[in-house]
Amino acid sequence: MTSQTSSKDRFPFPKEVQIPSELNGWEEMYPKYFLFGTTPEREKFENGTLWLQDKLHAAEPIYPLDLLLQDAWQTAISASTTRFWCIPMAQGWYHRVLGCSFYATPAFYLPPEDVMKEKAEIFAKRVMGFFFKEYGPEMFESWRNNIKKVGEKIKSLEIPGELPKFEPDEMVFPDPSSWVSSGYKVLDAFYRLVSLMYEAWHFHRELGPAYLASIVFSDFCKKLFPNITGTIITKMIAGVKVEMFRPQEELARLAKLALSSPDVAKILKNDLSVQQKLEELDKSGTGKKWLDEYNKAQDPWFYVSCGSGWFHHEGCWLTNPDVPFEYLKGYIKTLEEGKEIERPFDELDKARKELVEGYRKLITNEEDRKGFDELYDIVRRVYPYTENHIFWCEHYIHSLWFMKMKEIANVIVKYGVLEEPNDLFLFNWYEIPILIYDLYMIWSQGEGIPLSENWKEKAKKRRQIMEAAKKWSSPPMLGVPPKVIPDPFVIMNYGVTDETVQGWLKGSTVVLEDITELKGHPASPGVVEGYAKVVTSLDEITQVQMDDILVCRYTNPAWAPVFTKIKAAVSDLGGLLTHAAIVSREYGITAVVGTGNATAVIKTGDLIKVDGDRGIVTIIKKAA
Repeated sequence: MTSQTSSKDRFPFPKEVQIPSELNGWEEMYPKYFLFGTTPEREKFENGTLWLQDKLHAAEPIYPLDLLLQDAWQTAISASTTRFWCIPMAQGWYHRVLGCSFYATPAFYLPPEDVMKEKAEIFAKRVMGFFFKEYGPEMFESWRNNIKKVGEKIKSLEIPGELPKFEPDEMVFPDPSSWVSSGYKVLDAFYRLVSLMYEAWHFHRELGPAYLASIVFSDFCKKLFPNITGTIITKMIAGVKVEMFRPQEELARLAKLALSSPDVAKILKNDLSVQQKLEELDKSGTGKKWLDEYNKAQDPWFYVSCGSGWFHHEGCWLTNPDVPFEYLKGYIKTLEEGKEIERPFDELDKARKELVEGYRKLITNEEDRKGFDELYDIVRRVYPYTENHIFWCEHYIHSLWFMKMKEIANVIVKYGVLEEPNDLFLFNWYEIPILIYDLYMIWSQGEGIPLSENWKEKAKKRRQIMEAAKKWSSPPMLGVPPKVIPDPFVIMNYGVTDETVQGWLKGSTVVLEDITELKGHPASPGVVEGYAKVVTSLDEITQVQMDDILVCRYTNPAWAPVFTKIKAAVSDLGGLLTHAAIVSREYGITAVVGTGNATAVIKTGDLIKVDGDRGIVTIIKKAA
């Protein structure tokens, strides 16, 4: 299924897009403020800006309850840039859904001059005068303590495993004045979870200034050294110790510990189930010692998502232990072959220092050298926290939230309101209180009371809509593009440039099978050749083998364990500051991101060359 094509100078307006009939009723699944064209004023605004299909945050059709997470960052990040840090030229982010596909725009227009002037004074005080000068480990420690408190609130929410036929005696004796019913606890827990997700995303506020520091440093370097490339600049910043990589580092530690005990390594390498491996390990002293270390690593590091962190069905290492155990199995075999399984931090750090010092020596003007040193100090202090935020917000908090939400879903399924727990995510956060109240009401009123709606039937219809949405090719962009892409965040994170926009506008009449070269962003330097492994689903990532070239729609930090195996990475999406680029640089892996359609053009087994210096991927020989 395909959507309507664009005109010469713009992409289709939302109402011009022909949505397949199989998706009829999709609008009912989402809050009204996420829909296009709800008023004439909104429609005029929406048609006049450029909307990006945001596959970095939602690479597949968005489930209604999962959309709450996008709503949380939309409001929190917008308020952060416009009302908290007061970045002069920044407007907020706007989100919409069309046919279950998630779209976003950073508003490609500037605030009024008087507003920018007013914001500039506040920005100078809060960001330039405070954040860039003061932010460091102590402030991050305070931040981390606060986000962990939100996590503890989520963990501590009491959700009854059942709605009992009669509440227990202890609810009455010795003091009946303090009790609340089990039905109420379920409803209350849902409201609290929604509130805590919004609260957690307000702790993502350092992200904007941290990215801004990288952009300012990059622009300064380009003025000093006109021929310098983006990859050289990002290489100057690379080589940082960040908590987003701790899950992989913990696995590496556990693998090395297992290797020192042959009986433990043997168990971890076999083909038993995870539960069987745990039982076998518990039978010996060395096995129990290893299990103690394994259990210590779980909180918080195994709350890392198996995917992007944005979808309920991805799970995390705690709920899907097959994933870390498969990584461990591969790590042990790699160690036995005498190969390394950790990122070459010392090597990267040494290369970074030599590179920076080499360019610094080229600066002859003392004022320029001082400016270079000051900006470099800022970017090195604040840059690591962009990835630290990713772990604590998008993995730790999201995983906790999904796990707790599924506890609520289990209660609802137990009493026959829905067929299976994942069905709860087919309803949005305004509908679910009604669904829970429906159950709460019939439980509290006695026996034989019917539900007010057939929730199972509604869920069945929505499952069908979601399946149809996965087969539909929705437009990559909507609306009128600006003459230039002015927003550096869009360029650096999304990889959307003027060239990208023009390419989409022209459309493509080229047969995919005839393409032998792809152009993207040079994210991490180097030139390598090897065989492609195309990964388009979560369950395929653990199948990546040593010396493969990973080709995927996007990468995320949760996939760090495979970066000790691969020779290079190629992605459809992303720019120089996207997570794919950051992870690649931190592991010294050649990478090209933002190719547009590498996963459609390249097939597993193709012999390809990845030029991370120029941003070019060449198919040398197609697989038979």
